[in-house]
Amino acid sequence: EYETFKIEYEVNETRKYTPDFRLPNGIIVETKGRFVAADRKKHLLIQQQHPELDIRFVFSNSKAKLNKGAKSSYADWCDKNGFLYADKWIPESWLKE
Repeated sequence: EYETFKIEYEVNETRKYTPDFRLPNGIIVETKGRFVAADRKKHLLIQQQHPELDIRFVFSNSKAKLNKGAKSSYADWCDKNGFLYADKWIPESWLKE
């Protein structure tokens, strides 16, 4: 029988994340045009392993769908996972926190 079942396995490796921007107040800002599955997975792992970091996203369009045919948008994903986000520009309010 050719490829009739799947076997799960985990790959554990150390990686490094270089944020796009760090504001003077310590807020980390990640800018995204496309927010692909690998990026979403990476940010959930970073959030889980470094809950002390305040990582926020600036999207070119937060209403864009996660993938073709999806009902959820980038904004929905952020809301679900506790990330703050904005469109196009870093909000001035973030700079004043």
